[in-house]
Amino acid sequence: MKSDNDKQPHRARRRFLVRALGGGALAGGLALAGRATATTARLGENLLRTADTDVVDVAIIGAGLAGLTSARDLQRAGCESFVVLEARDRVGGRTYNHELGDGVVSEAGGQWIGPGQTAIADLARQLEVDTFDQYYQGKTVYLAGDARYAEESGNGGASVSHHIASKLNDMARSVPGDAPWTAPNAAELDSMTVGEWLQQQGVSKEDKIGFNMSTTLTFGSSPASLSLLHFLSIINTSDCSIEQLEGIKDGAQETRFVGGSQILCTRMAEDLGDKLKLSCPVRKIVGWDQDIVEVHTDQGVIRARQVITALNPALCNQFTYSPALPSGRAQLQANWPAHAPMRKTVHVYPRPFWRDKGLNGQVMQLDGPVIWSYDNSPPDGSVGVINAFIKPGQLTHDARQAESVLTDIYALALGEEARHPTQFHDHDWGKVDSWSLTCIHPIPPGFWTRWGRFLRPSTGRLIWSGTETADIWPGAMDGAVRSGHRAAFQALQALTQVGRNT
Repeated sequence: MKSDNDKQPHRARRRFLVRALGGGALAGGLALAGRATATTARLGENLLRTADTDVVDVAIIGAGLAGLTSARDLQRAGCESFVVLEARDRVGGRTYNHELGDGVVSEAGGQWIGPGQTAIADLARQLEVDTFDQYYQGKTVYLAGDARYAEESGNGGASVSHHIASKLNDMARSVPGDAPWTAPNAAELDSMTVGEWLQQQGVSKEDKIGFNMSTTLTFGSSPASLSLLHFLSIINTSDCSIEQLEGIKDGAQETRFVGGSQILCTRMAEDLGDKLKLSCPVRKIVGWDQDIVEVHTDQGVIRARQVITALNPALCNQFTYSPALPSGRAQLQANWPAHAPMRKTVHVYPRPFWRDKGLNGQVMQLDGPVIWSYDNSPPDGSVGVINAFIKPGQLTHDARQAESVLTDIYALALGEEARHPTQFHDHDWGKVDSWSLTCIHPIPPGFWTRWGRFLRPSTGRLIWSGTETADIWPGAMDGAVRSGHRAAFQALQALTQVGRNT
């Protein structure tokens, strides 16, 4: 039995955590103390750390939006006993900026936010990151071989017939975005692909093309291999509106960040100092069922009371666990779809010349490598930037050849000025490193009803985070921020519970 003197650090920890949890309220529902309270709390934290200085309260794996949000929340709560472990040599996770010069950037990963994505909008305001509207005004160009057709883009997104959209929106109302496997008819919906459902509706050829493009962009999969249950759950998180999910105007692609989306992570990382460890991949997690967890990295072993894994579930499966994870969680990770890494290219021009022609820079190619291109120019239009999502396996990875192929496509679609780019960038998330595997999660039929319930519950001292675990907007940057808030709150609650039990 511990003596009263032995219990003093734990009592100090409990007092510190209770203050942190109850001292105030910030975005994401996480109760945090103000600076005065936080300063007092740090004194308690310094007191309790004298008992075991080589153990941190929280180890956070991953320095993307989710992990850094958790770190920021812990720090603002007054908790300084944490570390952030990042495998890459940079922060940002699945956000990454191409630096184009003169302060202009182009995003290689996630980049848009829209209505309802309040968590990331709040974070940007707190970090003093401005936003601006995605450019979409003008005509979109459709290419089929050498044939070219241009039409006004409407809301800027993929066009879906009103009849089909209304059906999907109505069906989505009964599929909870945070737990689709609990829907009343989950088994039926999860036994069917989106493609099979569309076939039953007798959709037009044009609608089939539109759905193929939109699901490939949003989910990384064609309708033929995407669970209808999953599709409806994502529509549910978008206010039960596929138009909002896929659109630019009043949609999820409406707004961009000045300085690129990665700037959110770089600004959060500025206050971490030596608490952030880059080029520090995790290899093994030992004792997740014990009071102290050992996290084995390429830079040594970190000992922690709680571990937040702010990663795609497929990446969590790259670790060795001792003891082995419970079967349900282990199977979820092992079977998580990791075949949608995505690839984006960038063409830079002296100016956005296509705007003068009444074009919006969007090109949709029915039988070539371009899924969708769009105007990614800076707010002032000082240079012209065309980004494109590329179909897997349909464009060489030789930079010069890839640039040439795409330049010919843009010349046909946008005009001969497209033949003179000043820069070209290519980012294939499946090839740049081994720490992405997949950018989005194309959930197949049968997955959610079998494994979904294992996605969020903690496993011992392991707290599962990352955008895939978000209750709202899973897969989006907003979902990553929400999951980061939740994970920090869980960690503080768990640490408080330890204080009660000692």
